Amino acid sequence: MKKENNFFVKTLKEQVYEYLRDKIQSGEIKPGETINLERTSSLLGISRTPLRDALLQLEFEGFVTIKPRKGIIVNSLSFDDIKKIYQIIGALESSCIISVKDKIGERETKILESLNQKMKKAVKKGDFDTYYNYNLDFHNLFINLCENEDLKEIVDIKKRRLYDFQRKRGILKDWEENSVKEHQRIIDFIKEGDFVSAANYMRDVHWAYQVQEKFVKKYYSFHNG
Repeated sequence: MKKENNFFVKTLKEQVYEYLRDKIQSGEIKPGETINLERTSSLLGISRTPLRDALLQLEFEGFVTIKPRKGIIVNSLSFDDIKKIYQIIGALESSCIISVKDKIGERETKILESLNQKMKKAVKKGDFDTYYNYNLDFHNLFINLCENEDLKEIVDIKKRRLYDFQRKRGILKDWEENSVKEHQRIIDFIKEGDFVSAANYMRDVHWAYQVQEKFVKKYYSFHNG
């Protein structure tokens, strides 16, 4: 019997969610602006139901605030918001390193080293998109080995908020170069079998807002509502 191909088809709600998130990321919908339900549903040629569902997800992730009788307001992303997100991600990723230490062997270490070298090359070329994707892969190696699904969900949501907000385009070379060096320090700790130091470094340096603040303020663009 011929095996049928299985295709993943995104729901209408998922498509609307990605559309709105892309508009927020690109700056076409700015912080402080109101998303009009009737106008948006008419523009997209859809009913209000999938639009409301998409907006509820965006509110859950912190992108918008739904105010009864006032509309849907696009939230800003302040430095204080970023500081809190860094603290959460740092704490969870560091705990993840400890929890998966028995699953990280020579193969996983080589993958981390390969990803970090690819990031280094991408920085030299000024290729931010390639750097960004390999950077996610680097961190996801720890996350994907973790069996705590709640942890994975929280980290994913916080990173969406951090990365999918409107930001400056292009690479911030000094930050990315510094990040590659920090990744290497984490790898070195892991190669030494010192997972506690690797976890502490992830939390107290790599995801420490006070350490990364000068880069953060160069990188993100903010708009007063």
